[in-house]
Amino acid sequence: MTTAGETLLDDAGLRIRLARGARAVQMAWRSAPTIAALWIAALAIASLVPIAVAWVGKVLVDAILAGAAALALAWLVVEMLLIVGLGLAQRAAGTLRGLLGARLGLAVNLEILRKTQHLELRHFQDPDFYDQLTRARREASHRPLAVAAELLGLAGAVVTLLGFVGLLLSYSVLAVVMLLLAAVPAALAELRFSRATFELRNRRAVDARMLGYLEYVLASDEHAKEVMTLDLGPLLLERYRQGGEGLWHEERRLAVRRLRSVALLSQLGTLAFYGCYGAVVVQTASGRLGLGELTMYAFVFRHGQAAFQTILLALGALYEHDLYLSNLLRFLALPVGPRPPALPAAPRPCERGIRFEGVGFRYPEQDGFALRNIDLFFEPGETVALVGPNGAGKSTFIKLLAGLYEPTEGRILIDGRDLRDIPRPELRRRLAVVFQDYNQYQLSARENVGFGDPARLADDSRITAAIAAGGAVEIVAALPAGLDAQLGRWFAGGVELSGGQWQRIALARAFMRRDADVLILDEPTAALDSEAEAEVFTRVRELAAGRIVVLISHRFANVRLADRIVVLAASGVVEEGPHARLLAADGFYAAMFRKQARGYALD
Repeated sequence: MTTAGETLLDDAGLRIRLARGARAVQMAWRSAPTIAALWIAALAIASLVPIAVAWVGKVLVDAILAGAAALALAWLVVEMLLIVGLGLAQRAAGTLRGLLGARLGLAVNLEILRKTQHLELRHFQDPDFYDQLTRARREASHRPLAVAAELLGLAGAVVTLLGFVGLLLSYSVLAVVMLLLAAVPAALAELRFSRATFELRNRRAVDARMLGYLEYVLASDEHAKEVMTLDLGPLLLERYRQGGEGLWHEERRLAVRRLRSVALLSQLGTLAFYGCYGAVVVQTASGRLGLGELTMYAFVFRHGQAAFQTILLALGALYEHDLYLSNLLRFLALPVGPRPPALPAAPRPCERGIRFEGVGFRYPEQDGFALRNIDLFFEPGETVALVGPNGAGKSTFIKLLAGLYEPTEGRILIDGRDLRDIPRPELRRRLAVVFQDYNQYQLSARENVGFGDPARLADDSRITAAIAAGGAVEIVAALPAGLDAQLGRWFAGGVELSGGQWQRIALARAFMRRDADVLILDEPTAALDSEAEAEVFTRVRELAAGRIVVLISHRFANVRLADRIVVLAASGVVEEGPHARLLAADGFYAAMFRKQARGYALD
């Protein structure tokens, strides 16, 4: 949020805004240098021509009064050419601004998306961050260009005004001062209401995001089935209407206050103009000024006062746009932050495998630990199943192992290296992951599988092998265009898959990463029946020879195929060992297994 001291008219505030304005111009220039240069040139022409038109109008009237018809006709042609040039420059400036806006919007959105690639999972799960991201994306397409346009328009208006002031000073310094001062009150009111509008919209950012979410729930295929069957439409629609009405009423109240204040104060400028115009008319009628001078001064009074009003209003608009631009720049400047230093490693022989040493994790702003006291070692070639009640921290464990979270305490070692010291690209190459909430990409089957190893996206033999490993051969063979078939219903010609089919595609995506030495499966077969799940687990064990496999499943009939079962609770590891030994121990795992087995028997 902008500080109270950073007002428009103090030196520091003005310098900051001009610096951000210059940054916006640089962003526009970098996105399309040729178009930006032509746009600036068109604006410069549009700001200089009115000065020339004012002077040509004077000499044209003087030539008419002197009876110099040829000279008058020549000046008339010059004025016509100036007006034609002004019209062309203004039209060109508008067209070039539109082209530059589209290009700059793309460039800024790319910059925002690149920024998201360097953030951590915790950022995306932070509501404050989401508000920042929403505001940044909302302003990306037009605010930088608006700031650049206002700044350049301001510069052009200053040039025009200085030219008019030069012409007016020969008439009356007092008139110049009076016209300038008369425009100040309305402009100051614009500044005040620009700030109020910005603060209102920032204050209601969370409400606006809720409206966006309700709109998504009401109009997306992902939520359509449940919204229809539960008849949630009327309830959510009414909530959307009430939220939207609340936002609109606040905007309307502010807009009415703004109109009332600015409209009244702007009449001071009108009165000042006609006061000066009346003085010029009286002096002309008394013979102290010529008709040529009357023509020029009338033009200069009208357009000069308008130019100054434009300057002050442009400062107000620049102020408002800059407040929004600050949201975007603040997001782009969001520090990713250095990774916390790894704990000093105790000397140990080089080992192969994954070791958790006293690992605990607590979510930001939460008092309790989601997971704690984890001390485990997984050997290469070992298949480990994680089980436990809901809320035991199984998915948190997976995210820690995948490097998406960093331990609050303790450390995780992979082949003796602290996971925090492993560069993220290297860590990603070593892991193949299927999350419980895996993505269903509304893209081709080839991309849905190939995204498992983007560098191999064009390698059909690798993709075909991954599809076979994931048990999705029949699914892809049945698609109308095979690997090139569009999946999902978001785009024309798309084929919707069942939950089980999508899950096999997600498994195939994980098998794209042949070089990964750790395979992580978080409920990878929840949408499959128990027989299909057993088939997948058997295939995973066969194909993952030499790799560490870490899987989560709530179906104990298949969990028992793992080499080792780890029973988790928030307090740490409750039990671990092979299925038979855990059953014989008659502990927590045995109780959960028998309870589930009784359920199957009843079925």
